Amino acid sequence: MSTPWPEANAILDRTALPGIPAATFTTFGARGNGRADDTQALQNAIDACHGAGGGRVVVPEGVFRTGALRLRSRVDLHLSKGTTLRFSDDPGRFPAVSTRYEGLECVNRSPMLYARDATDVAVTGSGTLDASDTAVWNRGDDREGVLEPLVRRGLLGDQRVVVGRLRTAMLETLGCARVLIQDVTLTGSQFWQLHPISSVDVTIDGVTTWDSGANSDGCDPESCDRVVIRRCSFGSGDDNIAIKSGRDEDGRRLAVPCRNVVIVGCQAEGRFGFITCGSEQSGGIENVYAFGNRTYGRGVGNAVWVKSNSRRGGYTRNLNVSGFRGRVRKAAIAITMKYDDQSGRFPPAFEGIHLSDFAVDGAVAALDVEGLPESPVRGLIISDATFTDVVGDDNVRHAEVMRRDVSVNGLLRP
Repeated sequence: MSTPWPEANAILDRTALPGIPAATFTTFGARGNGRADDTQALQNAIDACHGAGGGRVVVPEGVFRTGALRLRSRVDLHLSKGTTLRFSDDPGRFPAVSTRYEGLECVNRSPMLYARDATDVAVTGSGTLDASDTAVWNRGDDREGVLEPLVRRGLLGDQRVVVGRLRTAMLETLGCARVLIQDVTLTGSQFWQLHPISSVDVTIDGVTTWDSGANSDGCDPESCDRVVIRRCSFGSGDDNIAIKSGRDEDGRRLAVPCRNVVIVGCQAEGRFGFITCGSEQSGGIENVYAFGNRTYGRGVGNAVWVKSNSRRGGYTRNLNVSGFRGRVRKAAIAITMKYDDQSGRFPPAFEGIHLSDFAVDGAVAALDVEGLPESPVRGLIISDATFTDVVGDDNVRHAEVMRRDVSVNGLLRP
């Protein structure tokens, strides 16, 4: 699917898929009866495939109870039709690994599927990843009380151990290259569902996620370069697609932006933003293109939500969204530099936000935009947009806004 932007089409062309050898491997005695612990058999198959130079590990139909699985280079973990990986209620099956929690480096229990510093990594097939049973142990959301004191003490990421005190994501790739997640369904996640971190050439294609409660974001690429998200159906209890780059001083220290992101042909339902930038954007976000996306079911909170504050700082620039259709329950376009009522010495910069060809129904307001006096939102252009059944007025403060052929409840807006 092409887009209206040559720059976005170039990203689509340049984002490399993993090179997976043609060899096929079985699951080495995994029983798939829904009762036996198949962790070791599944991991042995992945490791053997990797050791032999790579290929596809085919998991047959069945319910496989498992702990965390470590994904390896040049390996495609392929879930056949009718296959479910049901992740364990035993926290001991999820060893400590390096990760990020809400934009801060730390050591936590492993995500359900995890890869680190791997190349050519894939999870494919029409099967299901089910983390429902992890609800008994995958708990904890007090980042301010648990993790931030470790940051303030000057500890580095591998010294910030939060095992058992903060939740972990469901599928995570850290420092990887050429990643493909395709066609699988994710359910029961207690935290962010898809979380690529510091990875290059990431493709999320045809994936389905389900709302499983608070903070169950659909897909949160963080500090990545060249990310393609297409043909996906996102259900979430929070943001559907949240583009991130680290929090506060940690994000500024690492200084790795998230950039060159293309989102095409997706649908979403959820409480908050369909396409969001932030709020953890201290390393910066740039060159984001979203085309031909829509809501389903109850719709979403916001079509577009850009959020930071002067404690987190960072920037969002060159954000382009076109061809959006659907129902919105909050402001259709929300932009704030006062997110979470936090403030500090690092005012964010939002500039070059171009939104066109919108058809949105049911919003509280078309625009809710608030910059800062010292850092106004610059270059916000909205064109060829129709907003219907809007119940309230726009709120625009400290922002440069240009409207072209924008209609709200049948009236053209200047």
